[in-house]
Amino acid sequence: MANTLKGKKIVLGITGSIAAYKACYIIRGLIKQGAEVQVVITPAGKEFITPVTLSALTSKPVISEFFAQRDGTWNSHVDLGLWADAMLIAPATASTIGKMANGVADNMLITTYLSAKSPVFVAPAMDLDMYAHPSTQKNLDTLRSYGNHIIEPGTGELASHLVGKGRMEEPEVIIQYLANYFAGKEGDLRGKTIMITAGPTYEKIDPVRFIGNYSSGKMGFAIADECAARGAKVIMISGPVQQQLKYPANWFVVESADQMYNAACNFFMEADAAILSAAVADFTPEQVADAKIKREKEGEMTLRLKPTKDIAACLGQMKQDRQVLVGFALETNDEQHNAEDKLQRKNLDFIVLNSLNDKGAGFQYDTNKISIIDCESKTDFPLKSKVEVAVDIVDRLVEVLNNK
Repeated sequence: MANTLKGKKIVLGITGSIAAYKACYIIRGLIKQGAEVQVVITPAGKEFITPVTLSALTSKPVISEFFAQRDGTWNSHVDLGLWADAMLIAPATASTIGKMANGVADNMLITTYLSAKSPVFVAPAMDLDMYAHPSTQKNLDTLRSYGNHIIEPGTGELASHLVGKGRMEEPEVIIQYLANYFAGKEGDLRGKTIMITAGPTYEKIDPVRFIGNYSSGKMGFAIADECAARGAKVIMISGPVQQQLKYPANWFVVESADQMYNAACNFFMEADAAILSAAVADFTPEQVADAKIKREKEGEMTLRLKPTKDIAACLGQMKQDRQVLVGFALETNDEQHNAEDKLQRKNLDFIVLNSLNDKGAGFQYDTNKISIIDCESKTDFPLKSKVEVAVDIVDRLVEVLNNK
């Protein structure tokens, strides 16, 4: 997956909150993704976590005071502000937020904030009544008006043992917030809208039974996250799945093939590309029983099926010159022939072929083995994780979009 934090220089401001211990996890997560972290801590922050711990994690001295020693050397908040690609204050107390909003430059952290040329992200942490107080909310609105990014606190049990909003967001969410920001600014799909279908569809027989398939949606969700990590606006249309997206997306959950058809046709015209990875049912019952079908009453049963609407064929007819349409083919025999036939019939730009005959490929697995076929060539890829496969697919998508 695209790593938007690799090589980024992050100033992490830590203030006097019990949530200061979570800064260790933020540092670890940022460094794991290739970022360089410089900690600036307030005097109150050092009451909750020691500079030695933070320095060990960052491999850098922790900055707290203007004057490091009594020999004339000093820490330059101006240099720090110019050095950073982003400044993150986590946790941010009500006191620090108030000082930031009103320019009270009485410590190294606030002077660095006032000197920062980079985007600033603020993760508040305080008791629920302090967070809800009008002065705190006014200060947060002031910071938003300055262009600062407020990472809203979560709701849960607080240090006071009260339950409410004010708990600093979890480290992995904060790190993802920063990654999302840089993806939107620097990714090779920024400004593009990508529609993705994923997962199975369920075709009702009666209120308790349906025709479905084994699709987990893992491949489609990996593709969606890869597109979003590269800056795309993602429209996700999924069947019933247990997957979650790591990056923001407009996510619509449907159940039947007909619902997925309507959603895909509705959103396609606003998309620059569509990747149809869903395992859509080819047939659906002609009639759906209003009540549960009883074996004792019915005995033998014949189920009459009718074809579902063909989403890929419909979008292939709708497709404009600026748009890219990507299909999937999961085959059990005559794989390449069937995929090439589908490519032509449905007006696809390229098709992703995988075979149930390949061990480790197909439904439920965390791995996949694919071939990408277009009108001129076929490219085979080895067995990889679905996250790595998503990179290969999106790489080809970017290439095709750039040639449009």
